[in-house]
Amino acid sequence: MKTRIKTMLSRAVLIGAAALATSACGGGSANEDVAYVARDVESLYGEAQRRLDRGNTVLAAALFDEVERQHPYSPWARRAQLMSAFSYYLARDYNKAIQNAQRFLSIHPGNKDAPYAYYLIALSYYEQISDVNRDQKITEQAQIALEEVNRRFPQTEYAADARLKLDLVVDHLAGKEMEIGRFYQRSGQWLAASIRFRNVIEDFDTTSHTPEALYRLAESNLALGIPEEAVKYTAVLGANYPGSEWYEKAYELVDRHAQGVVPS
Repeated sequence: MKTRIKTMLSRAVLIGAAALATSACGGGSANEDVAYVARDVESLYGEAQRRLDRGNTVLAAALFDEVERQHPYSPWARRAQLMSAFSYYLARDYNKAIQNAQRFLSIHPGNKDAPYAYYLIALSYYEQISDVNRDQKITEQAQIALEEVNRRFPQTEYAADARLKLDLVVDHLAGKEMEIGRFYQRSGQWLAASIRFRNVIEDFDTTSHTPEALYRLAESNLALGIPEEAVKYTAVLGANYPGSEWYEKAYELVDRHAQGVVPS
């Protein structure tokens, strides 16, 4: 998947280097200085490209920045902005990648490479998604950025990839809600737990977490003394996921603690 992404990105800005998909992942030395030496734009851009092709992404980014600094009104400067953002992305300096791509869009909003810039921003957020035990602010930013790519450029391959990633992002956010809900259950905070599980079935109902969320709602409502609600959620679980292990567990639970209760 990562190789495919790099191919999409490199094609969008006409990099044309076959080695990029395998060799450009490595970072360069962050301590290499780019001393100011006035050079013609083609030589400077070419040196930046050579550094990138060799996998020295940090120095390549600095050299692409230098293209823009020394030749701000050259057509090469516009391309260098994107190449700098791409180089920072490969170097895993995602904040700089986002900043450079956003700056490109602010200066050239209607440029033909705008879809690439939006996609690069989305990828830079996506690559920073942490596990469900941590704050999910970055995950939410990735969701917004991926949705923006899909909304603005629905027929592009960028949007197709964004839609695939959105499924994973939404599942990740649902997983976070589940993790918090389980924590509340273990703490005996059944009402707070129920709110989190309801969020899953209302906002993330197409994810893999929905069956467990329904079971946890049945469990929480029994603990809260509302067996009618527990039976209701078990019925929903049975209607939509009849072969699920979570339905079997919910059925056993209500059969043991809410036998004969009519759903609310």
